[in-house]
Amino acid sequence: MNVLADVSRVKPCDQATIIERVKGCTRLPSLRSIETALKELLHADNRFTTQISEVIRRDPSLTARLLRLVNSVYYGLNSPVTSIEEAVFYLGVRQIRQLAIVTPVIEDFQKLAGGSAFQWREFWQHCIATAILTRELTSSIMRLDDESDYVAGLVHDVGRIVMASSFQDHFNAIYLEDHFDLEETLLDRERRILGVDHTELGAIYLSQHQLPPVLVEVARYHHHPERSTKARELAAAVHIADMLARYAHIGGSGNNTVVDDESWLNTKAWRILYPTTSPTDQQIAQASLKRTLERLPHILEGLV
Repeated sequence: MNVLADVSRVKPCDQATIIERVKGCTRLPSLRSIETALKELLHADNRFTTQISEVIRRDPSLTARLLRLVNSVYYGLNSPVTSIEEAVFYLGVRQIRQLAIVTPVIEDFQKLAGGSAFQWREFWQHCIATAILTRELTSSIMRLDDESDYVAGLVHDVGRIVMASSFQDHFNAIYLEDHFDLEETLLDRERRILGVDHTELGAIYLSQHQLPPVLVEVARYHHHPERSTKARELAAAVHIADMLARYAHIGGSGNNTVVDDESWLNTKAWRILYPTTSPTDQQIAQASLKRTLERLPHILEGLV
């Protein structure tokens, strides 16, 4: 495919066309029913390793990711784990629950993205890294009884996948063409070439498929969390998580804007999360985030 030719011929779409094409985009079934049986089992009062293992064993893909993850360098085990029961013991309930979310969502993402030349494995790593970092940020400032923060981080860039699926020529012109104005932001570039940016596209997609409003809100405002009215703190957490993943060069979102060391501390998002927190507590939060960044590459090797 001649990408340069595509750049010259693609034209922005009007709102009606955008809405119609997104309607034709494949639904992500995993977002409506994320491993229901396993989720219920893990929330039960009595969590028996053998029962959890039996549910996992029914899903070969989940089993493979579970064993890869537990045997990753991060866990530093002396001998490889080959038993699901042993893997469940090492990982714990929360890690298993997040793994159960990642597995079907990433598989659906892969189907939706199709055969574009974009570096999708790096993109999946970015999404998972953002989910893990979002959980790290929210754990100390928000009380959540579910995995909505993790899922919000995981699907924050779903608009890019929708773009690759339903607007392939525009996607190629935006992401696979090297000759563009370095002063232009990625969001501005998306709006100029397609007529809408990936944040709005993701919000439209999630809304059309009746996903929870919090996921729609975060997808729409994760670059500008100060504009959010329904999920400002969560949108801010995803914004910081996204910046941290890009700063550490973990995976690749398609956004090549350089993130300087600790620049996230000067953002509106950081002030939303820590408006009155003492300098000492903020330093503790920063140190925790940096420790998570150090282990992320090993975790991601076991997941993607």
